Amino acid sequence: MSAATHSLPAVRFENVSRYFGDVRAVDNVSLEIHDGEFFSMLGPSGSGKTTCLRLIAGFEQPTQGSIFLHGTRVNDLPPYERDVNTVFQDYALFPHMTVEENVGYGLMIRKVPKAERQRRVQETLELVRLPQMAKRKPSQLSGGQRQRIALARALVNRPRVLLLDEPLGALDLKLRQEMQIELKEIQKRVGITFVFVTHDQDEALTMSDRIAVFNAGRIEQIGTPAEVYEHPQSTFVASFVGTSNLVPSDMARKLTGQNETFSIRPEKIRMVEPGAPVQDGWAAVEGTVREVVYLGMLTRYLVQVDGGSELTVVRQNLDETSMDVLSAQGKRVQLTWQRAFDRVLESPQ
Repeated sequence: MSAATHSLPAVRFENVSRYFGDVRAVDNVSLEIHDGEFFSMLGPSGSGKTTCLRLIAGFEQPTQGSIFLHGTRVNDLPPYERDVNTVFQDYALFPHMTVEENVGYGLMIRKVPKAERQRRVQETLELVRLPQMAKRKPSQLSGGQRQRIALARALVNRPRVLLLDEPLGALDLKLRQEMQIELKEIQKRVGITFVFVTHDQDEALTMSDRIAVFNAGRIEQIGTPAEVYEHPQSTFVASFVGTSNLVPSDMARKLTGQNETFSIRPEKIRMVEPGAPVQDGWAAVEGTVREVVYLGMLTRYLVQVDGGSELTVVRQNLDETSMDVLSAQGKRVQLTWQRAFDRVLESPQ
C-alpha cells in the first residue's frame, strides 16, 4: 500500500452533513483519508459520494460538521485557497488551446515564470506518457489521451490532494480497464492523496488502498478492497460490491440452526452431484439448475434450492465448452460450501 499513516490525515470529516431542502445528500458522515493513499468513494447514484467530493473541493458548503485538510479546518476557505485539484468526467479541456497550453494554464494564472512553467509541463506530460502530444489540440486526441491530459493539468499544480469525479466513465470497457492500472501507477509515482469517486465496483476494487461504500448519504463500511469484499458488514455492501447470495433467515435456520441472514459469494460455492458426501464444517443444499449463463471465461448458474430461495454459483471454465456448461440446465445438483465463508449481516436500518 502506498499510504503511510501520518499523525494528520489528508482529509477528515467530523459529523458532516449537507442538506438540499429536505434531501439529506450527506448525512452525518465521519471519515479519515490517510496522506498518500488511493481512497475511493463507492456507491450508486444519489448515495452522497459526489457531494462529499464537492465538499472537499469547496464547491459545496456543509450544513453542519467540520472538514479538515491536513489538520486545517477549511469550511470557510474558498476552492482556490484549498490545496486540492479536481479531474472531472468530461475533462473540461479548452478546445482552442494546445495540450501544453491546457496543462500549463493553471501555472500561467498563478504567474509561474515561463521557463519554470515549460519545465513542469514537460515533466508532467512525461509522467502521463504523452510528451509527444504537446502541440496537438484536444480534438486530435483519443478519449484515453484526453483523460490523461486532464490528469496532467491537475497534477502540474502539485496539489496535496487530487479529487477524481468518475474520470473514466466516458471510456469504453477495455480502455477503462487500462486506465485503472495507469491511474494507480501514476498515484504511486507522485505519492499524493487520490480521492476517487465511482459507482463501478471493479474500479474501486482494482485501484484503491481503501474504499468507503456509500448508501443514502451515509457510509455503510470503510475498509481495504479485500475487507469490503470478503467481509461485508451489511446486506447493502454484500449486494452492491460484487455479486452475493443473501441467505434469508428461514433458510439460514435450516442450514445453521440460527435465525440470522448471511451472505455467501457465488465463487465460494461448489456444485456437485446430489447426495455427495459433505465434509465437516461445510453446508449443503440440493436444488435444480434453473438457468445457465455462459460468460466465456466463467459460467453463472442459477439454482433453485429445494424449499428455499435461489442461489447463484460461478465456476471458471477450465475444461468445459459452452455446450458442456449449457447442458447442466434442468439438472439436479448439490451445492456445498465451507461455513467459514458465511458472513452474517446487519439488518437494514
